[in-house]
Amino acid sequence: MERVPVVVQGRRDRRRGRAARLVWGGAEAAVTCGLVLLLLVVHQLWWTNRQAREGAERKVQALEREWGSGQSSDGGSGHSPGDAAAEPGSGGPGPDPADPDGGSPDPGGPGDDGESAGRQQPAPRRQTDVAPAPRWDQAYAVLRIPRIGIRVPVAEGISKGGVLNKGYVGHYPRTAQPGQGGNFALAGHRNTHGEPFRRLDRLAGGDELVVETKRAIYTYVVDKVLARTSARDSGVIRAVPRSLVKAGHGYSSPGYYITLTTCTPEYTSKYRLIVWGKLQSMRPR
Repeated sequence: MERVPVVVQGRRDRRRGRAARLVWGGAEAAVTCGLVLLLLVVHQLWWTNRQAREGAERKVQALEREWGSGQSSDGGSGHSPGDAAAEPGSGGPGPDPADPDGGSPDPGGPGDDGESAGRQQPAPRRQTDVAPAPRWDQAYAVLRIPRIGIRVPVAEGISKGGVLNKGYVGHYPRTAQPGQGGNFALAGHRNTHGEPFRRLDRLAGGDELVVETKRAIYTYVVDKVLARTSARDSGVIRAVPRSLVKAGHGYSSPGYYITLTTCTPEYTSKYRLIVWGKLQSMRPR
């Protein structure tokens, strides 16, 4: 009778088989996690930008149609900065840049920013004909920055869900409105969700910051840049903007200012990049 050889698998071979299956399963799990993370990155860096930019551009077009239709005409005429033609709001101090719901800080202390008395801007005038303040999260203006190719809506408040994540620029509550004496302070994303302030670090003295509203077009000019300061440096958005962290950065006299704030370095929120400008001209619509 012919014998049939029988091969018996030893314990070592069984252990190797189990180890191979574990390695294969781990590799599959790692690939799956990698794909999920990649999709999340694509969503954050590409899809949110696309959605926000498209939504912001539609809002800009809607505002321009509304203003062009004459529905928002107020019969205003040319005025100097700070009089009745200015937008609604208060020129008082604003909240902490890192705490949009926080209280208003005290006014900044005195200091010398190197400006001569002859270059100081006039103090704000009292307004006697003020339109209703914008509703919370309402887009009511358009910011254009030709130097970096930005055209974006400006909405009231700096909430993420209602304003910033839509690709809009947010107006700090309790800071001045466009054209008013004081500080018209704005915040915008540096990265993701439209990232309107992605290239803010490229701005330099003399670059124009144009703010369009239903009443007028205000042209500010970049004057100073603070490359990095604390996220809680609330002095940068006060009526007379002056850093409470970086000595000597800011202003010491009343004027007609604009402040742009965003996170820095890119893809972090550890610090804030600040751009300050001064009102150069305005013309009614």
